[in-house]
Amino acid sequence: VQLQASGGGWVQAGGSLRLSCATSERTFVTGWFRQAPGKGREFVAADRLSSIVTYYADSVKGRFTMTRDNAKNTVYLQMNLLNAEDTAIYYCAAATRNIRVGDDSQYEYWGHGTLVTVSS
Repeated sequence: VQLQASGGGWVQAGGSLRLSCATSERTFVTGWFRQAPGKGREFVAADRLSSIVTYYADSVKGRFTMTRDNAKNTVYLQMNLLNAEDTAIYYCAAATRNIRVGDDSQYEYWGHGTLVTVSS
């Protein structure tokens, strides 16, 4: 499975960006993670193909929305009310089996990251 993330860029605090992750095939679990400078990778959002439930980190809940377009094998991460703490490289990841969505070690496939920079 190949994943291609895009949509990163520079935005002022309070602004919005939408990230996209195109996958070469439909996957059971798709997730977004991020890694800020000098920090470890952290979970952002994920969902399962079999469920309408989307999981979010507390730090982004209410500001970020993850959606899927199954016809295009693409997932999106709409990010609103961005702040400086959201500055990071954002990665999409996928698993072909059911996993604990917040555990990055369980994902089988990773895309190259896309950089999001929020200026305060």
